[in-house]
Amino acid sequence: MSAVFQVLLIFGAILMTYYILRRIRQSKLQIEYAIFWIVFSGILLVFSIFPFLVAMLTRLIGMELPVNFIFLFFILILILKAFFQTIETSALENKLRNLTQRLAIEEKDRQEEIQEMKKKIEELEKKLSEDK
Repeated sequence: MSAVFQVLLIFGAILMTYYILRRIRQSKLQIEYAIFWIVFSGILLVFSIFPFLVAMLTRLIGMELPVNFIFLFFILILILKAFFQTIETSALENKLRNLTQRLAIEEKDRQEEIQEMKKKIEELEKKLSEDK
């Protein structure tokens, strides 16, 4: 791994960690989501500080260049992250749809109750007017 690439990885990991921590402090990022990104930048930092780990893993899986391994590794991690976020998004969309349907049913029930009350009021007004 070249020194320039190593420095870029270290700088990127530190910058990412700083940005994530800043977003957490500003309450713009939930901790459960931030944990993934902090671990991600930690792995990036470890790979950049200890390039022999990358070289060893590169040889272990039969790749030629450590840079290719790093790109492949992080692309796979990000694809997995995107997959799990898709699952979470689908679950949230289902919850939102269920809540919307429940709210619509409750609103319809309220409207029906209002209509029934209006009818009862009209009937009572008729009775009162007839009694006079």
